[in-house]
Amino acid sequence: MADKRWLIALVLLALGPILAAAYAVLNLVAIEAAVKAQITGPEWSGGRLLADGMTGLGRDSWRLVLATAVVVGVLGVVYAVIGVLLRRGGRGRTPLLVLSGVLIVPYALAVLSALVNPTRALAGLYDTPDFADGLPGWQSATVLILVAAGLAQAVGVATAAAQGRRAASARA
Repeated sequence: MADKRWLIALVLLALGPILAAAYAVLNLVAIEAAVKAQITGPEWSGGRLLADGMTGLGRDSWRLVLATAVVVGVLGVVYAVIGVLLRRGGRGRTPLLVLSGVLIVPYALAVLSALVNPTRALAGLYDTPDFADGLPGWQSATVLILVAAGLAQAVGVATAAAQGRRAASARA
């Protein structure tokens, strides 16, 4: 039974970086759709396209989304390592638990920045309604992927910590 719990905890810990990548990919698809709507819209006056076929707004939006995904992905990897280390039991568990508590702050800030939806906010800032209109309706819900990643990893870390505590008490 303990091996089954560990497998579940391991899957939950791995979901963080995987879901951060899914967030980035889905937002790239949405931004590309918005760029196509922008360049085919009535307000486009033959502006400059970058080498990758993106407009300046599309590139800036993608950079913000990518930065958010990278922060969440890297923190997801750190949480996965913490979960694996917590499972082993023994000494050094308290600093790992404190570290996991401290790291929730940048994780929450990254999710908060995604909740603000920088892609739509930049479209308003750049005053490009064609881009904003081209964003798929589901794009604003992609922040839920990051929330799900955080919750999955929280359960994974808690499960690994409980297993490590049981292992440490069994040795004592």
